[in-house]
Amino acid sequence: MSKLTTPRDLLVQEIKDLYSAETQLIKALPRMAKAAGHADLKNAFTQHLEETKRHVARIEEIMTRLDETPRGKKCKAMEGLLEEAREVVEGTAPPEIKDLALIAAAQKVEHYEIAGYGCARTLADLIGESELADTLQETLDEEGTTDKLLTEVAMGINVEVGVTAGD
Repeated sequence: MSKLTTPRDLLVQEIKDLYSAETQLIKALPRMAKAAGHADLKNAFTQHLEETKRHVARIEEIMTRLDETPRGKKCKAMEGLLEEAREVVEGTAPPEIKDLALIAAAQKVEHYEIAGYGCARTLADLIGESELADTLQETLDEEGTTDKLLTEVAMGINVEVGVTAGD
């Protein structure tokens, strides 16, 4: 961990973490989309891939305004979450169950991102960087929308598969 002495230092560290998380997600989403069986889920992953690319561009913009580089920190949390997603992608399960497992993995990712962007937005506000806070809030709102969309997709999946008498 780099030396943290000010809220700005922490903001920079948090944004570097988000940058790493988002760039890792860009690599994982195409595999998740390919593994999805439900058309709405494939579309959600594909749509979120494009959105994630915009998130990376926003982070790069923010870091330019802060006169910092977004690189230099590996987000170990996202690495772990995406490893769990990879296990789902490579695993075997009935299509509906696999889709639900993909949604669960994706929502864990979304919740991590929501926490990260919320913290960064608060830090930006704290140091008087209201424009940066607004930009971070925009991404935070998009992450929340994606989380809700994933819930809607999950509710549309036929869960009757695998249910046996007495369950």
